[in-house]
Formats: sequence, C-alpha cells, structure tokens
Amino acid sequence: MKGILLVNLGSPDSPTAKDVKPYLDEFLMDERVIDVPLLLRNLLVRGIILQTRPKKSAKAYAKIWWKEGSPLVVLSERFSEKLRKHTDMPVALGMRYGTMSIQKAMQELKEQGVDDVLLVPLYPHYAMSSYETVVVKAMEVQQKHFPGLKLTTLPAFYKSSDYIKVLSESIAEGLKDFEYDHILFSYHGIPERHIRKSDPTSYHCKIDGSCCKVNSVAHHTCYRHQVYETTELVKAYLGLPEEKVSTSFQSRLAGDPWLKPYTDYEFERLAKEGKKRLAVVTAAFVSDCLETLEEIAMEGKEQFEEAGGEHYKHIPCLNDNEAWVAVMAKWVNEWQQNEVLPV
Repeated sequence: MKGILLVNLGSPDSPTAKDVKPYLDEFLMDERVIDVPLLLRNLLVRGIILQTRPKKSAKAYAKIWWKEGSPLVVLSERFSEKLRKHTDMPVALGMRYGTMSIQKAMQELKEQGVDDVLLVPLYPHYAMSSYETVVVKAMEVQQKHFPGLKLTTLPAFYKSSDYIKVLSESIAEGLKDFEYDHILFSYHGIPERHIRKSDPTSYHCKIDGSCCKVNSVAHHTCYRHQVYETTELVKAYLGLPEEKVSTSFQSRLAGDPWLKPYTDYEFERLAKEGKKRLAVVTAAFVSDCLETLEEIAMEGKEQFEEAGGEHYKHIPCLNDNEAWVAVMAKWVNEWQQNEVLPV
C-alpha cells in the first residue's frame, strides 16, 4: 500500500531554553547545516553557540508561540489533516529536527500497512541544509529501521506551474489592500560554499549573477538559481513591474560569505531610497515559522521603519491554504495512480 510522508523543519517542544537547546544541538550539529569537520563543528556549536543561543532563541520563540504550540508544527498538522481528506492514502507528518521525528512518522505509516512511501520535503527549493538533509535522513532511517519500505522523493517544486499559480494567487490576496512601493522576496540564506558544493559539474556555479541564467544540470541542485527562478515566475504570473521587485537572503551566521544581498541591509537601502510602503514575501517556506513570523514580520518591520519606511506588510506563507492543499493532493494522487511525479 502507498502512503505519504510529509517532512518539515521542526521545532523545539516549548519556547524555553531547556527545550530549545537540544533542538538547536540537533539542528546545528547536522553536517549539512554547518558543514565543517566534526571536531570543529562540535567546538563551534557546543563550545560556543549553545552557551548563549538557546536563551536568546527561546525569547524569540516565545514572541511567536501559539496557544496550540509551535506555529510551524500547528500549521504543518493542519495542512496534513486537510490533505488526508483529499486522498485515500495514509498521510504521516515528521520533522527533520525535534521530537516529531522522521522515524516516528515512518513507523506510523508502517503500522497502517504502507510499504511504498512518497517522501515530500516541504521545501520548494533544493539546498543542502533543507531539502537534501531531509532526503538523506529519510534514506538513513529507511535503510536502518524499515528496509522493506520503498521510498520515492518528490522533487523540489520551485518552478512547477501548479506551485507558481497557487503562490502567486496567495501573494495577490495578501497585497489586495496594500498599495506597495516595492515587493521584496526574502529567502532563507545559505553560505556561498553550499552552492559550490552542490554543483555536480564543479565549475558552473560562480555566484556572479550570470551563471544562474545559463542553462546547466547544476540548476537541479542550485538553491540560488531556483529562488531567483521562483521570483521571476511569480513576477511574470502577476505582471509585477520589474523595478518594484527584488530578491534578498535572510538569516546568516557570522564568519563566512553568505548569499547576497542580505535582507536586513535591503530593508535599510529600500527605505533610504524612498520606498515607504514595503511588502515582503518569504517564499523559501511553505509554513510560517520563527524566521517568517519573528525575523521578518516583527524584526523586519522594525528595521524598515527605523530606516525611514512607513508601511510594512509581511505576506503569509501558503500554510494550510485550501488551494495549496489541492495542489499537493493533485501531485500525490497522480503519483498513486500513475507512478508519475508531476513536478
């Protein structure tokens, strides 16, 4: 029997330093997130970052925490529940990090008689630290604990016409009562070296703004190319003016060069250029989370207004939007019926 395994990022169990610390430890010790040798990663994460970060992160989580729990978990559960109503296959939800593990979700599917699983990383774009780590972890768990389980993975859907349509229409809905001067597509940042590491040709990705426009097999695993492609496709679908749209990257660690331009710098630049009304789209995520609700919706608004901006609008992620649920249902049901991955 076929079944669906949805996997999102994850969350601490509560917005307390006690629960945030083990969550951050698992997240930051992932070799695809901080890709340095184990000894150095251990020193950096456990010797430095985890000495102060859990308390700071717990305060940030507390600002966005819902009565029902972590927004990312709650929204992912709502999405899963709605998807179940659109398919006759079992649907399980796991998280890459935290106590809602991939192993628990696979066990849930196995107990329902599933032996053929479609893995759905809930990330539109391919990156080592998001999509790839979900796939690798799921394969490790399957091989170690569920060797009889067949595993197929839904590809990154950053340019799927179904996805672009539902994303664009969601953005249009968010902009309905907001007269903007500029729309900023802010994507999760990654170190530049991750782009080069993910390049199967070992030479195409130069991160110079031109290589992303030259057709290459490298684009299948190039996060930078894929996010710019999403921006361009949404821009074309909605007919947005070229001069009113730009792309940037948020959330970085100090020390290494990360993808530019940086979102916080863009808030300041756009405000100082006289853009008074800014809308921000966080299309690297399908579910609102700490990075969208605290870093962008709260801190971003403050940064923009401090730099002279006047009106700020964060456009929500797709979350459990009915049209987005219908798109996912279409994909999984086509896989069930025809063994076709439509993305």
